[in-house]
Amino acid sequence: MKRVINIGSRDSRLALIQSEIIIEALKKRYPDYDYKIVKIKTKGDKILNKTLSKVGGKGLFVKEIQQALLSKEIDLAVHSMKDLPGETPEDLVIAAITKREDPRDVLILRKEKRLQDLPSEALIGSSSLRRQSQILKQRRDLRIKGIRGNVQTRLRKMEEQEMDGIILAAAGLNRLGLTFENSVHLNTEDFIPAVGQGALGCEVRRADRELRDMLKDIEDLPTTLAVKGERSFLKALEGGCHAPIACYGRIEEGNLHLQGMVGEASGDLHLVESVSGSMEDWEKLGLALAKALEVRGARELLKREEEKEHASDRM
Repeated sequence: MKRVINIGSRDSRLALIQSEIIIEALKKRYPDYDYKIVKIKTKGDKILNKTLSKVGGKGLFVKEIQQALLSKEIDLAVHSMKDLPGETPEDLVIAAITKREDPRDVLILRKEKRLQDLPSEALIGSSSLRRQSQILKQRRDLRIKGIRGNVQTRLRKMEEQEMDGIILAAAGLNRLGLTFENSVHLNTEDFIPAVGQGALGCEVRRADRELRDMLKDIEDLPTTLAVKGERSFLKALEGGCHAPIACYGRIEEGNLHLQGMVGEASGDLHLVESVSGSMEDWEKLGLALAKALEVRGARELLKREEEKEHASDRM
């Protein structure tokens, strides 16, 4: 009898497309299995009127799905790696990270063609402190408005609320097949992506050796090592959604290049450092990058930004 592999997914068009990407990759190598998507509503999908930093951070998009894994309601969870907290439950494991899509952020504009064409006081939608910090660094005269929901919801809100633009991940737009005439791809050096942005992770029960072995066949090693380096950096700084923090890794000729940023939400202060070394030393490089930023005061900056967020919650 065929084994049925139940795949847990958030109930959004993008999440379902991402699950189908993983299913198609597995089907090519393991056609004798049946694959079924199980839709799961997460807390992050239900609470749309507050920023992530005010309602619990990244884990809001994965907690219910991980619980379904642990209770064996599903066998495999497909995550956007940027949604995963630094720590995962002990009985679960990320068995594979597949080839990364475009890691960049995209500024979608309603009327103008370029960032520099926006008028003073233009309104930009984003619920990400990382995006807010980096866009304000480039244009201090802009205004930021929190905006949550799936891609289609954010695009609709931009029109309904007459925002001048919104910032979204290129990977999600590409997977949805969406292109925009008035859009700007923000380069990764000046606008560093979120940890894991553009990569998909396959999480399973640690004890499910059969599925773990299957998933190894669809893993992309360069992406895996780059994202592991980024997550090592994030874990070392104990970063989450309460302060602007970013890291992007790329592999060239066997070397991993990591660039990390810690900043103020206001855009006033940014600490940026880079490290390079053998891709096999991804963990050491992530820790070295965190240490380089700590020396420059990153941990104190993160603490101040988190305190500002908590203070704004009480207002």
